Amino acid sequence: MPRCRRSFYLVLVLWICLGVCRSGSINAQDLRLNEIQTIGTHNSYRLAPPGEILSLIRLTTPSAAEALDYSHRPIPQQFDDFNIRQLELDLYADPDGGLYSNPIGHASLPQNAATARSHPNVDGAMDAPGMKVLHSPGFDYRSTVATFVAALRQIKEWSQSHPSHVPILVLVELKQSVVGPALVKPVAFNETLLDEVDAEIRSIFTDQELILPDQVRGTHKTLRDAVMKNGWPRLSECRGRVWFALDNEGTLRDRYLDGHPSLRDRVLFVSVDPQHPAAAFRKLNDPIKRFREIQDAVKRGLIVRTRADAETRQARSGDTRRRERAFESGAQYISTDYPVADPRLTDYRVVLPGEVEYRANPVLFPQD
Repeated sequence: MPRCRRSFYLVLVLWICLGVCRSGSINAQDLRLNEIQTIGTHNSYRLAPPGEILSLIRLTTPSAAEALDYSHRPIPQQFDDFNIRQLELDLYADPDGGLYSNPIGHASLPQNAATARSHPNVDGAMDAPGMKVLHSPGFDYRSTVATFVAALRQIKEWSQSHPSHVPILVLVELKQSVVGPALVKPVAFNETLLDEVDAEIRSIFTDQELILPDQVRGTHKTLRDAVMKNGWPRLSECRGRVWFALDNEGTLRDRYLDGHPSLRDRVLFVSVDPQHPAAAFRKLNDPIKRFREIQDAVKRGLIVRTRADAETRQARSGDTRRRERAFESGAQYISTDYPVADPRLTDYRVVLPGEVEYRANPVLFPQD
C-alpha cells in the first residue's frame, strides 16, 4: 500500500476514535458513577388507590384524583423490563407494629372476597415492628411491597442475580404526616428511629454490597473534598452495588447528620448545598426551573436526581419538554412515573435512547 494511502487510513482511524470518545462511548469500566445517566422511578412501590376511592376523591378534587392515578410494576420487574436503576421508597416508622394494618380507605370498600384478598395486611406483614412502605395510611395505602425489609430483600436478590448492574440508588423519604383522613397518627422520626433506618438496611446488605459515605470519603476530611478531588468510584469498582440517599431535607436531614460529621458511620447520603462538608448528592426535582443548578452540580462532581414528570401531567398532555430538559441537564438519575406508557393516556414514557441500562453523561461527555 502506498505510504500516502497508509497515512490517510491512519488519520481516518484516529479521527474515528476521537469522534467515538467525544460522543461518550468510552470504555464503560473507566466511567465513574457520576459520569453516567440512567432512569429511575418515583414512588417506586406505589399502586393507585382502588377505583371506588379515586371516584370519591374526584368528586371533590379532580386534580388530586388525576395526580394519584398511576401505578408501578413490582420492583424486580422494573429492574428487568425497564432497566430501572433508581428507586424511591416512602417509609413510615412502626416500632411496635400494626399501626398501619387496617387503613380506613380499605375499610370503606365493599366487603367481598376480592377486597379481602387485596387487603394490605393479608399476609400479616404489617403487624410486625419495622418500617412500612406506603404513600399515605388513609386512602393512598396500596403498595407492591409492605415493609422496608421486604423491599430490601427484593433489591438484594435481584442484585445478586445480576452482579454486573450499574449501582442502584434507593431514595428514602421518611414520612411523618398524613394526607386526608387516616385515623392514625404517624410516629415522628427521632434519633433512635433514624438509626433504625440504617439498621434495617444493614440487616440485609453487607458493607461490601453497598456504596457508603465512608467508602467514598476515603482518607479525605469531607465528602465534598473526596468527590470534587477524587470523584466517585469507577464502574469497574462498584458494579453490583446499591446505595441509599435521604429524600428529606430540613430538620430531618439535619437530625440525621447530627453527631455524624460528613456522614461518618451513616448509610444514607443526603441532599445538601454544594458547599456543605457532606456534599456528594443533590435532589433537584425540577429540571426546568433548576436546569443550570443541576448542570453546575454535575460539573462539580456531585450526583443529582431529578424528575422528568410530576402528578401525571406530562403523561396526560404528551408534553415532553420537562423530560428533555431532564436528559439535557446531565442529572445522573432521572425519575419518572412512566417507564412504560399508560395506554389510557398518551404514548409518553421515559427511556434512554435504545432503552439501554445507562449512557455516558451528556454534560460531561457532550455529543457533536
